[in-house]
Amino acid sequence: MSARPSSRVSWWLLVPGVAWLVVFFVAPLVQLFTVSLQSDYPGYPGYYYRDLAWHNYLDAVQAYPAQVARSFGFAAAATILCLLLAFPVAYTMVFKAGRWRGLLMVLVVAPFFTSFVLRTVAWRQILADDAPLARMLSQLHLLPGGHLTDTGFAVVMGLTYNFLPFMLLPLYASLERVDPALVAAGSDLYATPWQTFRMVTVPLAMPGVVAGILLTFIPAAGDYVNADLLGSDRGTSMVGNAIDAQFFRVLGGYPMAAALSVVLMVFILVMVLAYVRRYGTEELM
Repeated sequence: MSARPSSRVSWWLLVPGVAWLVVFFVAPLVQLFTVSLQSDYPGYPGYYYRDLAWHNYLDAVQAYPAQVARSFGFAAAATILCLLLAFPVAYTMVFKAGRWRGLLMVLVVAPFFTSFVLRTVAWRQILADDAPLARMLSQLHLLPGGHLTDTGFAVVMGLTYNFLPFMLLPLYASLERVDPALVAAGSDLYATPWQTFRMVTVPLAMPGVVAGILLTFIPAAGDYVNADLLGSDRGTSMVGNAIDAQFFRVLGGYPMAAALSVVLMVFILVMVLAYVRRYGTEELM
């Protein structure tokens, strides 16, 4: 008899969270999907009627093929760079840092206390034409275009810096679970340090690698701040910039912007489902 009231209380405790998700997540998604299928009134820009205009998705992809490809290309490049930078740092923090591990963790998390926009603007100053980096590259004749800003390189650097912690923290959590006895067993079996790293450490860290790739690639693909502040309108714009322009700057652009948003979400959902199917959900965080 006592189990029933307790069960009822548990269900009632779920109501606020479920209501929050329905109002602020499910309902906006449904509205976004319905807007993506609307049609324009002929001769009345900015006015729509409810329809099943599935061609909006094809029109959206055909109108912005470069932005779609660029978004995934920039996100993939930034994700690879984040992995190459984060793995040695996470490995050092877990196996080599000792009492300095806490300080290194603070240095990793500290950038989150600064605004995302301010950090991106700071990179524009670092890559400016009169900054030391650009001047040095110009003197070495390694800067053919004459500048670093307004280029794909600047956008990828901004994405890499801003999303590096999303790669590093899952890697750190995964490597921290590695049993040191397994690493020591590699030496006992006459494996070189590189062989031990490649055949023991890396396989055990793969859940963190996959989680870090997802947590880095997904927000990087939908980002538009870095492309807006570090890139140019013509050569480096991403899907997020196209969505922003259609929503706020193009009269009658709501259906196309919503269709682009749905396409991006579907692609991300496919990635997440592929991850869950392969690794489950326990190692995501």
